Amino acid sequence: MPLINESHDSLPYVDAEPSAAAYQRAQQLINAELSSEHTSTIHPSIPPALESKFSPLIQHELERKATGAPLTGGIDLTRYEAPEPPVRAAAGESPKLDEWRQALQSAYKSSSHLSKRHENLTLLDENGKNAWLIGNSQLEYILGGLEKELAETKESSEKVNKQRKLAQEARYGELSSLEETWKRGVGAILDVELASEGIRQQILEHRRQAAQQQSR
Repeated sequence: MPLINESHDSLPYVDAEPSAAAYQRAQQLINAELSSEHTSTIHPSIPPALESKFSPLIQHELERKATGAPLTGGIDLTRYEAPEPPVRAAAGESPKLDEWRQALQSAYKSSSHLSKRHENLTLLDENGKNAWLIGNSQLEYILGGLEKELAETKESSEKVNKQRKLAQEARYGELSSLEETWKRGVGAILDVELASEGIRQQILEHRRQAAQQQSR
């Protein structure tokens, strides 16, 4: 729904093209109505923009992007790498069980990650092609619907413009006749006013001459 409901009466298929002077005069009238801040101030009919509400993580990323700072953090992939085994204890020393336990836990994490990754890659290899084709088919269906809607809108617009053109051209003779009648009427009024002014001047002249004769 438009913000401003306004109707403009125009006959583009009948009216003559305005001259350059008329365009310039119209632009001057428009500029006279505009405020000096119209290029930097939003129109009062436009509602205020909604306040953005981002999560702290997104807000932090936006601030980082605005300042041009490099990307840091993210997912730590080192925990999925195969760990190095701890240094073996020298002869006569007891083994460091905590280090071996941590290495074993890291190895288990890496093994689980690689196992899941292999499983996902296998599923992708088996079903990815079909899923991709189905997704493309759905997108093509959506695109076809949008193209059909666009074509129907264009056809409707062309139909309205065609009917408008035919209606205006059908009334062209009548409008031209009315315009000529209006011009003749305005011209006749001007002729009557000029004749009336001429008669008034004659009456004033006769009165002036009569007054001069009486004064003699």
